[in-house]
Amino acid sequence: MTGNEAPSRALRIAAPALIAVLLLAAWQGLVVAYDVPKYIVPSPWVVLQTLVIDRALLADALGVTLGIALTALAIATVAGTLVALLFVQSRWIEMSLFPYAVLLQVTPIVAIAPLIIIWVRDTRIALILCAVVVAIFPIIANTTLGLRSVDHGLLNLFRMCRASRWQVLLRLRIPGALPYFFGGLRIASGLALIGAVVAEFVAGTGGQGAGLAYQILLAGMQLNIPRLFAALFLIAAAGIALFGATMWLSHAVLSRWHESEAAPPD
Repeated sequence: MTGNEAPSRALRIAAPALIAVLLLAAWQGLVVAYDVPKYIVPSPWVVLQTLVIDRALLADALGVTLGIALTALAIATVAGTLVALLFVQSRWIEMSLFPYAVLLQVTPIVAIAPLIIIWVRDTRIALILCAVVVAIFPIIANTTLGLRSVDHGLLNLFRMCRASRWQVLLRLRIPGALPYFFGGLRIASGLALIGAVVAEFVAGTGGQGAGLAYQILLAGMQLNIPRLFAALFLIAAAGIALFGATMWLSHAVLSRWHESEAAPPD
């Protein structure tokens, strides 16, 4: 790590953390100053107490929701990459099938989730499919764009060297598409979590395998607003963690050779 990198990384963490502390302090101060009841808007301290008191219940629910989101993200990543590789083989294939990928993106998940839940008997598989539908489009769109955005000079050089289509794909198109792929992966990680939560809302699944969305529904019906806020906090924290993990993965893969993740010059 160079001397220029350390302050930059520290500031990336310190600046948002400082804003968060100021916002939480303002929230706490306003709730206390105006004596707002906790069943309307709980203070951050009350939310923290709820996280501690209900830690077992919320941790189990978080595990269920994260399991659905991560499984959906993995499936969307593999399926989206394969579809993008298919699209790049022929413009006709892309022109014929890409509108259907757009259809998945523009159709609200709340409209098709009930159908998926009815058609698929296993509730967990149905929830994963709903999350996959939400998360797959950024992978397809970004990876396809990356595979198409090759340097024409390099492409002509490969053709002059009589490289096969397989060699062009492995040695030129895929390496050049990685920054686009990781951009799509960062977006898809959040969408997978959103899809999992929305699907849980629609399904309304309770019991031992209930996720955070069900806990939010239950807390709202019981007017247990502190638990509702605690569940919302865990969803937000999980989303930030997923985004951070994909950012780290992107940096680990691209930092040594691609300028988008390269360290600034001295």
